[in-house]
Amino acid sequence: MRYQKFKADYLFNGERLLNHQNILITDENGKISAIVKDDEAGEDVQSFSGIISPGFINAHCHLELSHLKNRIAQGTGLPNFVFEIVSQRHSDEEEILGSMENAEREMLQNGIVAVGDISNNSLSIIQKRKRNLRYYNFIETSGWLPEIAHLRFEKSKFIFDEFEYNHLTASIIPHAPYSVSQNLWNEIRPFFRGKTVAIHNQENADEDLFFVEGKGAFTKMYEKMKINNSFYRPGKRGSVESYFKNFSSAKSVILVHNTFTKQQDLDYIRESKSKDQLVSFCFCPNANLYIENVLPAVNLFLINRVNIILGTDSLASNHQLNILEEIKTILKAFPEIKTETLLKWATSNGAKALQMEKELGTFESGKKPGVILIENTNGQKITSQSKIKKLI
Repeated sequence: MRYQKFKADYLFNGERLLNHQNILITDENGKISAIVKDDEAGEDVQSFSGIISPGFINAHCHLELSHLKNRIAQGTGLPNFVFEIVSQRHSDEEEILGSMENAEREMLQNGIVAVGDISNNSLSIIQKRKRNLRYYNFIETSGWLPEIAHLRFEKSKFIFDEFEYNHLTASIIPHAPYSVSQNLWNEIRPFFRGKTVAIHNQENADEDLFFVEGKGAFTKMYEKMKINNSFYRPGKRGSVESYFKNFSSAKSVILVHNTFTKQQDLDYIRESKSKDQLVSFCFCPNANLYIENVLPAVNLFLINRVNIILGTDSLASNHQLNILEEIKTILKAFPEIKTETLLKWATSNGAKALQMEKELGTFESGKKPGVILIENTNGQKITSQSKIKKLI
């Protein structure tokens, strides 16, 4: 058996930063053997400048929207963005497939090893069957009108079955609180048990207003889409309080964006979540800036010690699929956050959220988490010039 040995200025093992005296040893296929001190490593150690880390986890992406890069204007707000996605998502199948292949290649080059990917159709199966990346596939369903709930569920179940037939891990999930009727929740809820599920959460300031008072930008969005919203009666409760308990049987819940999440929402989730259920909060900062030009209150989540993870969202709402660029954006707004913390969000936290922690996220014996190098660092600090080099 041929072994590979790596050292750098710092070695991040998925939980904490170790100094240059620690050597990572893998077999020729990238399976982790051990981390040893440099005086135990022997010869043939490859030395690098920067930080060695496990591969990154992109916890939220829409691979199937890759063909929409640069097609939707920035800064127009979420309701308009949703309308444009619905209007433009259909295109030539060859173009969509080619764009997905290119997008996946970009993620591989940027050190991403696994993706929580949203699917509204089965087209991405063609790319995912190549097994270049690990995917947790979220089969997204939406339908605000109660009378179309069963039809929408049947469509999602058909797509889910296609993923299962191709041995691709999948779950059925709701798109967002404002796009899923209670009838549809009732249809999809039995499919959450033991799964990882996800939902777009509080991405717009008017989401809570809509649930409390039935007013705001989403009512205008329904009008624009010619959806008759006259049946809806607001429940006087915010968005999170209106939907979260539907996830009670899920093993892992990912709330995506959280741009307007408040302390009372975090308190409610903490009190309401099921025992042993992992609730993760996924930040996609570059997409938040692209759509709403605002970032989540990241420090609020840090103070509450929740499981934070990172995503890129889609090329319809981002200029690249690169977790390191998401980290840089967070650092620009919150420079006090430690590198060790940010890298944990990008690796072990994400692996746990996607139920992939037995294979990915940390440098532990027997795992194959990928090995990447973050170059152009300033000591432990990631800089605007930092970039990824894939080692394994």
